[in-house]
Amino acid sequence: MVTITADAEKFVFDLLEKNKKAGYGVKIYLAGMACSGPQFGMSFQEKEADGDKVVKLEKFSLFYDEETAKELDECVIEFVDDPNFGTGLTINNPNLKGCASCGGSCR
Repeated sequence: MVTITADAEKFVFDLLEKNKKAGYGVKIYLAGMACSGPQFGMSFQEKEADGDKVVKLEKFSLFYDEETAKELDECVIEFVDDPNFGTGLTINNPNLKGCASCGGSCR
C-alpha cells in the first residue's frame, strides 16, 4: 500500500481547493518505466472508477488500479520544496534496487 506524508497530504488538499475540486480525490497511474524505475502520474478524479483501489485520507482519497498498485507497494508520497528542483510531490520507492541500464530493466 502507498502512504502519504502529512505535508504531501496538505499540499494536495490545498491544490484541490485552489482548483475548485472540493470532494475530489487523486488518481495515481502508471505512466511508464524509465531508468529510475516506474514513473507515475497524478490527476484529479471525482470518484473511484471500476476496479480502483481506494486509500481514504482525512480530506480526500487516493485512487489507483491493480497494475499501479503493484508498483506503488510500500512507496511514500512526499512533498518537496527545493530551490533547485521546485515544489511539488515525489513518490519514493524503497523497493527500487538499482538499474543495469535504461529501458525499463529496473526492479
